[in-house]
Amino acid sequence: MKKILIINGHPNAESFNFGIAESYKNGALASNAQVETIVINDLKFNPNLQFGYQKRTELEPDLLEAWQKIQNAEHLVWIHPVWWGGLPAITKGFIDRLFLPGMAFQYRENSVWWDKLLKGKTAHIITTLDQPSWYYRLFFGRPSVNQLKKSTLEFCGIKPVKVSYIGIIKGSEESQRKKWLEKVYNFGLQNK
Repeated sequence: MKKILIINGHPNAESFNFGIAESYKNGALASNAQVETIVINDLKFNPNLQFGYQKRTELEPDLLEAWQKIQNAEHLVWIHPVWWGGLPAITKGFIDRLFLPGMAFQYRENSVWWDKLLKGKTAHIITTLDQPSWYYRLFFGRPSVNQLKKSTLEFCGIKPVKVSYIGIIKGSEESQRKKWLEKVYNFGLQNK
């Protein structure tokens, strides 16, 4: 039984991202996977890494619980919209506060290298766009993917990291949205 954690990074509970998260969850449950969820916006925490890495800010209880879920999971599913080319602020703050030295990675003494403390996990980023995915990749260089996939997840040892784009969301019709939800359901069913 695969242990899957769905991390929803959209701050609006009425967004299509919540439908995507529910479809993935339903597919994963149909495959008999063990599924946990984190809705970042429901957590009570300060998203600001107030002292940078100079001084540790104590983790709030919600972040401690979220970290436990991340540690227990084999597969992380990140669902978020792309805003201004990047992650929503609350999602970025969640990463800043949790993916810390000594927890997610560890710099080696007197070295530019680091140890990846989250090895053995895989991930899938499902991101929504209001532009064609080819345009986002070609003209903008897919900054949210580079940030989350390469600079965070792979940096900490999580791989492979699959990426799926859903969109163009703005102005999409119900029939198209149903197709996207079926696609995501199948990702869950296959534990991808």
